[in-house]
Amino acid sequence: MLFILFTLDSERYVIDATQVERLMPLTPQSPPKTIPGAPSWVAGVLDHEGAPLPVIDLLALALGRPAAQLMSTRVVLVRYPHAGSVRLLAVLLEGATRTIRLDAEAFHETGIDLPHARYLGPVASEAGGLVQWVRVEHLLPDDVKALLFPEAHT
Repeated sequence: MLFILFTLDSERYVIDATQVERLMPLTPQSPPKTIPGAPSWVAGVLDHEGAPLPVIDLLALALGRPAAQLMSTRVVLVRYPHAGSVRLLAVLLEGATRTIRLDAEAFHETGIDLPHARYLGPVASEAGGLVQWVRVEHLLPDDVKALLFPEAHT
């Protein structure tokens, strides 16, 4: 399988490239529009083809700090399954500059239950050490789904 490799501080993570619609640089000229009252890891919304697209800051979600404005910081548009359909969701990732190929069978459960971080999936050994699979489909808790996709919860 092909994965997008990125970092959370010095740790390496991957997302399944088949779930990625598009990869774009994060530019200071068009930052996300912040939404007051949203969780700190909802970076806001971007204009995507004339419609607002929610932006999740994975670093803020996982580490409690916002993604830095680095050359390697990317806005990744992912296909997020929700309420029987697929929605686009923008995710901020640092260090997202390359892809790697790994067999799905190479990944193994960590043995650590993380109820508030269900998106952190199994790990695999790769030349540079362990990488952890971030499961896009488990990225958002139910209360945030209701905030970002209110029409599906009415």
